[in-house]
Amino acid sequence: MQTDEKSPVGVATPNKANELTQKHYTLSDEESQVYIKDSYKFKEILALQKLPLDKKIAVSVTVIGQALTLGHAPAVAFSGGKDSQVVADLIERFFPDDFKRVHCIFGNTGIEFPESLRFAREYGREHFNERFHETQLSRLEEDELRYDFARQIVEELEDEGALDEILKPDGKLKGQKALVEAAKKRGYKLDRSRMFEKGHTKNFTYCVEQYGAPLLGKAASKLDAHRINIECFLKYSKTDSENEKTRDYYDILRECKFSQHCCKLLKKEPSERMQAQLGTDMIFKGLMASESHSRLTSFAVRGHIFASHRDHVDGAFYHVNPIGIWTDDDVWEYIRRFGLKYSPLYDVTYTASDGSLQHIKRNGCMMCGTDIQFRDNHLAVLRQTHPKAWNSCMERFGYREALYTLFKLKKNRNIFDSFADEGTSARMIEKFGDVSALFDVRPCAFDEFGELVDLTGTGLDSEYDAEILLEQNGQLKWV
Repeated sequence: MQTDEKSPVGVATPNKANELTQKHYTLSDEESQVYIKDSYKFKEILALQKLPLDKKIAVSVTVIGQALTLGHAPAVAFSGGKDSQVVADLIERFFPDDFKRVHCIFGNTGIEFPESLRFAREYGREHFNERFHETQLSRLEEDELRYDFARQIVEELEDEGALDEILKPDGKLKGQKALVEAAKKRGYKLDRSRMFEKGHTKNFTYCVEQYGAPLLGKAASKLDAHRINIECFLKYSKTDSENEKTRDYYDILRECKFSQHCCKLLKKEPSERMQAQLGTDMIFKGLMASESHSRLTSFAVRGHIFASHRDHVDGAFYHVNPIGIWTDDDVWEYIRRFGLKYSPLYDVTYTASDGSLQHIKRNGCMMCGTDIQFRDNHLAVLRQTHPKAWNSCMERFGYREALYTLFKLKKNRNIFDSFADEGTSARMIEKFGDVSALFDVRPCAFDEFGELVDLTGTGLDSEYDAEILLEQNGQLKWV
């Protein structure tokens, strides 16, 4: 266990915590009825979050005990982060016999923090042995033209007046196969410079090229498709929206290439495929209502345990959130109390925008930029803690061009004018006018991106949660 005073855990104090049994963390029948419900009011959740850790552990133990009677093939969704680790430890510590049938599914997206990747593998193999499973990325089911070449083909067809070869009557793209056939018809040699072949791994590089970089929050009305499909839809489709927010979103999307599709390709699909292979009918997650408004809302509606459907399960598929009423402080207190090892990622520090020294607080995909509109966002921190990865985002994966385009489209003049001299980020962007020049002079200019743009009314100004999708009908859908 890390015991450095500078660590987020603090100094570990030896105690008899490991000797405490499930009996110590038990709820009365009356407490169970009050603390564990199918749904909650927000004020009830806030009240539960104020409970002492002993009582929260008792709630978690009770929830896990109830859940284990429902599922026959349970698994823990493990990220290498502290929250899912605590869930795994709760099951192993208080239900050692049942733990022997619990599998561990580590969702390796291919862009994990190296510290968490090493820890996840070490912890998983040590505690779960052969029941530790690492997801594998999906592969292409058919050939696809690469984005830039696909755009070239569309432009050629437009010049020829032959768009009907690839477009449906409503102006939407028929699909990738139509593009491939159009290119072959025109005699192009479809090598790897122009096409992703069937069987190609759907990795992060593929995802950014074909869909866009993971920037900004989830739009109220999202277009979740290949970038070339989106461009055809926006240019040729007669479909329009009467919703002003949606039209504004479309206007931004026409100019700026971004997408959150990587969450589906790198995380959701591989995890669900692994669950199907294992016959999993119950998944334990380390989600907490305190983490975000979307998770608070979801927990209020769904509670600790809720049932859904999966094609590989005849009956119900259960989602279990044992630490739903916990906070970050609770997690660290639990780690300290039981002397747990944790990912060294949390010992990495950075200087926050207010000048204070902070520890990395969240595990997750290393190159995620979905919170770019907020202060001390993921990429601003990454620039300090993992500069090579940050530089890859900006240079190799095109983040800086996309962010610069967005700034030029949606800069907030009121904020812009309130800044001081040319030394501030906003004025520097305006002064240099060229993103490459700006990048060379002030590589941290985008750290304050949220201060420089006005995304109000676009549907892009809200938080993005990779675990939860908000469907167009307003219903929450778990990933």
